[in-house]
Order: sequence, then C-alpha cells, then structure tokens
Amino acid sequence: MLEMVNAVDEVRDYKPDNIPQEILSSSKPLVFRGLVSDWPLVTEASRSSNNAIEYLQQFDSGKALTAMVGEPNIEGRIFYNEELTDFNFKYSRMVLGDIFEKLIAYQNSNKPPMIYVGSTNIDNWLPGFRNHNDLDLGQNAPLASIWIGNRSRVAPHYDFPTNIACCAAGRRRFTVFPPNQLENMYVGPIDFSPAGQPISLVDVCEPDFQRFPKFKEALNAAQTVELEPGDAILVPSMWWHHVEAMDDLNILINYWWRSSPSFMGPPLSVLQHAILGLRDLPDEQRMIWRDLFDYYVFNCSEESMEHIPSRARGALNPMTEETAKQIRSLLMDKFR
Repeated sequence: MLEMVNAVDEVRDYKPDNIPQEILSSSKPLVFRGLVSDWPLVTEASRSSNNAIEYLQQFDSGKALTAMVGEPNIEGRIFYNEELTDFNFKYSRMVLGDIFEKLIAYQNSNKPPMIYVGSTNIDNWLPGFRNHNDLDLGQNAPLASIWIGNRSRVAPHYDFPTNIACCAAGRRRFTVFPPNQLENMYVGPIDFSPAGQPISLVDVCEPDFQRFPKFKEALNAAQTVELEPGDAILVPSMWWHHVEAMDDLNILINYWWRSSPSFMGPPLSVLQHAILGLRDLPDEQRMIWRDLFDYYVFNCSEESMEHIPSRARGALNPMTEETAKQIRSLLMDKFR
C-alpha cells in the first residue's frame, strides 16, 4: 500500500444519537473515533470472530443473499478481467450460515478465496438487528446496509448519497479523493461496473503510473484513514473512495441518505440520457445545448423565470413530487 500524506480529519465524543446536523452536512470527510464502540456487535467482535458471527446469526432471516466470490489470485481486488468484458469474480446466491462457514474455514489462510457480501439491506435480511445497533440520523431517513467478508479491495468509486460507514468487525482502510479529481481518476465504463457505480481503473495499492500518470495528482489530493472496530467515517456525496477490508472477518454497517427528495431520481441517469442525446451532436449544436443546460439547470434563478406567470411555469417551478411524476410520464412516453 502506498504511503499517504494527508489524513482525514477526526472528531470525537459523539454518540450514535447525538450527531448534529451540521456535522452530518459536512462537505469534507470526517472520522468519528469510537462512534459505535458500544454496539453489541462491536463488543462481540472484540471478543472473537466466532462471537460476532453467533451474534449476527440470531437475526438471520434465512433469505438467500448475493455474494461475490473470487479466486485467491485476485487477492481480494473486486475488478474486471483483463479485457474489461467481464468481472474477475462470480456472483453466488448463498444463505448467511454458508457464508460464515466459508469465512471461518478461510481464517488464517495466507491467500484465501474472496467472499464479499456488499450493500445488503439490514431490515430485510437481519430484522431486529437495528434495535440495539443503529445510528439516529434525525431527518435524513437513511438506508441501512451491511457488508460482510474477508480481505477485499473495492476500487475508487463515488456514491450520490452521503454515507456514514461504521466499522463493526475487522479493520478497514478508506482512501478518499475530492470530486474535482475526476480527470485524474481514469474512470472505467459508466454502464458496466462491479457494483453499479463507475469505478477507477487504477489499482490504488499498486498504481501503474506509466499507464495512469495523472493519478499522481489525485494521490496528492487524497486523504486516508484506517478504521478500527467502533470507528466510523462520513463520506460526503460524490467523493471518490477506495475501501480495503484488512482482516479475516470484516463487517461494516453503512447508512446512505440524499439531501434532495428521492422523487428527483438518480443524476447518473440524466448523464446517461445526455450521452445518448447530446454528446455526439456537431460541436456548434452541442455548445448551444450546453448554454441551455446552464440557463435551465446550473444557473437557473427566479429572475430568469419572472417573465412567466408562476402558475404557467410547469416544470420550471421548484420541483414537487407531482411535477416529478408528470415529467417522468412524459419521458416514458417519448422513449416508447
């Protein structure tokens, strides 16, 4: 692993039920030392991996879930094959007990196969778990998910929602990059990626600077932190993050929420529509459309709309759920 110069800012003395909204709205990453150290899962994990597993299994719904399974030679790196035509792992449907059985069997192996369960809805698969292992995030109405596995490396990617990731078992190293490093991240396909979000093609642990020379600039802007069980990190919307799970058993609980209403939809879909309809236009037409996007989206103001009566503005008024439904219906009709 490369040595990183910049550390993520740390805060202390917060508890799961007293994080102020101004902290949750931070535009920069923050580490919360000991935030969830009193969770029963963290306590059990501090005793042994088996204790952590036994604790989780009491909430097991018995439903099959999806795991990523990789051969030992990928060394936990969740990625593509050489040609970027497929992934370097396979998806497998398993119940939680079988996953834990494999993780126990792989303990103490120098080069085990990878088992990785990502972004699994806690309320669906582990009902009751959050009664004693949870964060109170106030008005933010988060989606709570669990991540389970042995040693793994998740390539740098961004998420549109804000994220608090709580380390419950095992250590995790986060390396985060500001959104303005996009040009230096060497992003792969936007419509085919291991977990849905576009990822960087750079191996953060062993970067190939001949192939990816501008990644040096990204590293200069990067921040890193190693989380111990009980610690948490806030990753703001659109910050790139590389995540390395470092032990034989790693369990992470994360909370995603967006600062805008969910009826507005995912911005990545807008980007994909723009690629479809705008990117390959003649240069002159594309520049005209850029001005239109600036006028109606990025630089939109009340002043620019004041010549239209409010009741006649339709989609140009502030977005509501009803207006969003109308726009979505109109788009669906056009794409039939």
